[in-house]
Formats: sequence, structure tokens, C-alpha cells
Amino acid sequence: MDRLATLTLFTRIVERASFTAAATDCGISRSVATAAIQALERRLGARLLQRSTRHVHPTEEGRLYYQSCQNILAAIDDADSMIGAALTGTIRVDTVGHLARVVLLPALPDFLSRHPGLSVHLGEGERLVDLLREGVDCVIRGGPLPDSDMIVRSLGELPEVTVASPAYLERHGIPLTPDDLDGHQMIAFVSSRTQQPLPLEFTANGVVIEREIPARLLVSGAETCAEAARLGFGLAQAPRYRFQNDLASGA
Repeated sequence: MDRLATLTLFTRIVERASFTAAATDCGISRSVATAAIQALERRLGARLLQRSTRHVHPTEEGRLYYQSCQNILAAIDDADSMIGAALTGTIRVDTVGHLARVVLLPALPDFLSRHPGLSVHLGEGERLVDLLREGVDCVIRGGPLPDSDMIVRSLGELPEVTVASPAYLERHGIPLTPDDLDGHQMIAFVSSRTQQPLPLEFTANGVVIEREIPARLLVSGAETCAEAARLGFGLAQAPRYRFQNDLASGA
């Protein structure tokens, strides 16, 4: 028997004053119960129970051990009861604004209806967030996570697209491969982690190719980057969902 099962058995023996009754409660034979308690007493180096032909009583050490076992088992029951319990209070989430509007907000009504005691504080940003200092419960970001002690879960993958306005492409031509990027400009998105512009990335035959091309406009916000692409400042990369309406309209 594992230690938790043995503790449960021991408390049942004390409460029922009977090996047989406790063994029945735990779904084991009396011989298994006897062997488990004998092994427990050997491990502890103390006699926990006084046996007679009719009754079982805890020794003084057994009584103290029983009280500790009760506290341990009650704490485990409390922990178990928390799982699946109704969520209450406010959960603070920080994510990119466009992702919040396109993905999270449409899903929130169903989520909140399933948790009527919960409210959501939805913050928008693209910078690094200090969860502990700022009291944020959950941050949703894209890209690789640097080494950290944070708990992280992958929510999925978002295919990216390289875009430019028709006016820009008319002036500079349409690059068909990464090798065609000479003479082009990009709208440089500055990383909040490194404070450096992110290069353009392309995947060819499973290999990621990075290209750094000139940029006259550097931005730190995804919405600004998208609007700059529409206005013809250069090439931009972003998840495809961000530009789906622009792609559909030809903008």
C-alpha cells in the first residue's frame, strides 16, 4: 500500500476501533490491513495501536499520529475540492489588442456564462510584462519564449504573411523570393525584449531564412505597423488574420 492509503487505513482503524471494519471500508482484506499497519509501525519505530481480542485503541503516540493524519487527509480533500470548483473574482489578462478583438472577445460570452462569478480585466499591449509585480494572471504573446520560470502553454500557431500596399508594389516591384528583396524597404517592428528591429522571416523547405533590409520607419505597435503598410511605407509581416480584410479588398 502507498503511504496515503496507509494513512487513510490507519485513521479508519482508530475511528472504527476495528481492523476488520476498517479493512472493509478501504476495500481490502484484514490480513492486508494488518500487514500495512505493522509495516507503518516498523517504519516509524513506534507502536501506534493496542490490540485486544475485541477492540483496537491508539497508544499515546498513535493518538498524536492520528491527529496529524486527520490534518493531512483534510488538506488533501480541500485541495481536491478546489479542482472544478466555480471560479470567482477577477482574472487579469494582457494580450495584443487585435488578437483580443478578433479572437478573445468573440469567445468571452460563452466563457463568462460558464463562470458567472468571474470577471475579466483585458489589457492590451506588446511589451514584456512582469506578471508578479504588475499583478497580471495571464499574458498571451507570440513567438519563442526566452528561458524563464514562467508556466507556458502553447495555444496554437498563426501563419504569417508578408504584405505591402498596391502603391508600394507599383513603385518597387513585387518580390517573389527572398533574393528579390534588394532595393525594398520594410517597416521595422522593434522587439520589446531586445529593443532591436525584427528581421523578416521566410520558410523554404522547412528552413527559416532571415532577411534584414533597410527601414526608414521603426514601430513598436502592431496596429501602427499595419496602418503603415496600408499607407505604403514598406513591407510588413504579421499573422494573416490581421490583414484578412485588407487582402480580401485588395488594400
